[in-house]
Amino acid sequence: METNLKKIRREGIPKAISKAETYRYLNEPDEAESILRDVLAADPENQEALRLLGLTLTDQFTGADADRAAEAERVFQGLVDPYGRLYYGGIVRERRGKALLRAGRPLHSVRPLFEEAMRCFEEAERSSPEGNEDAKLRWNRCARLLGEAGGAARATREPEPFETGDAPPI
Repeated sequence: METNLKKIRREGIPKAISKAETYRYLNEPDEAESILRDVLAADPENQEALRLLGLTLTDQFTGADADRAAEAERVFQGLVDPYGRLYYGGIVRERRGKALLRAGRPLHSVRPLFEEAMRCFEEAERSSPEGNEDAKLRWNRCARLLGEAGGAARATREPEPFETGDAPPI
């Protein structure tokens, strides 16, 4: 059975966006995504809906090949604000990297995602609105994740044998 979707009215958009935010907070990204797609069907250029849809897609990252990182990136590229495109481009890479780490991928295979996220955040920082420190906060989080993961990777390696003359002090 083919079902035609019902279009929402433009005056209902603010409440629909609010409802989508609530579903994100309730960790129900599928529900939020559906609502945001309805909003965008009524107003394809709605910046808040684009931002939230991109975030909702990243909320669903699991580290699987089926993650829709490219789709989230395309959604964020629809943002008019250059800062937003850079900042949220960094978010896509950071969240994808974290999902891959949680899925058990080794740091060396994920490090380029974090490094690219950090480059996006650095560029975003240059055009950041006054008083907005978000790009720095995200950059710092990526740096800490790389440091923590690097430390964990070093801690799990076998100790290297002592070379002659490198014996520890007694």
